[in-house]
Amino acid sequence: MVALVGGPFIAVALSPERAEAFHLCGHLYTTGSCPHPFTPKTRLDKYGYPIHPKWGYPVDDNGDIYTSRSQTRRKICEEVVPEKYPFTGKARYGGGWRRCCHGRMRRIADCCSYSTTRINGDASVTGYCYKGTRVFCIGYRDTNVRC
Repeated sequence: MVALVGGPFIAVALSPERAEAFHLCGHLYTTGSCPHPFTPKTRLDKYGYPIHPKWGYPVDDNGDIYTSRSQTRRKICEEVVPEKYPFTGKARYGGGWRRCCHGRMRRIADCCSYSTTRINGDASVTGYCYKGTRVFCIGYRDTNVRC
């Protein structure tokens, strides 16, 4: 009944573009991706640094192939800085969760801050963040574990 009455509204609310759910394998109603050279597909290595969303090679803050320590390559949460997002305070990794994606486990990493608003403008949630912080944005890492 709700779908009939609020059809267009429901369609927009469930749209993957609105939730940036591309990297979560259909998980809707989530926060947006953390700042990344290839947003919205915020793919990370196991240390939290950005990698190319399709090919998996390391990239610097500009999206160029990372080949030298002279290039700037910050962890994804380090990109969420007060100068760019003044309401976040200092962001850091809090925790994460896993989801089966194309036959492999995908680890979703929560970048946490003291903000009550997420990067996509919605109200923030506690998620797997440390006490007092909330999910500001997320990234993901594919693992080799089958599901």
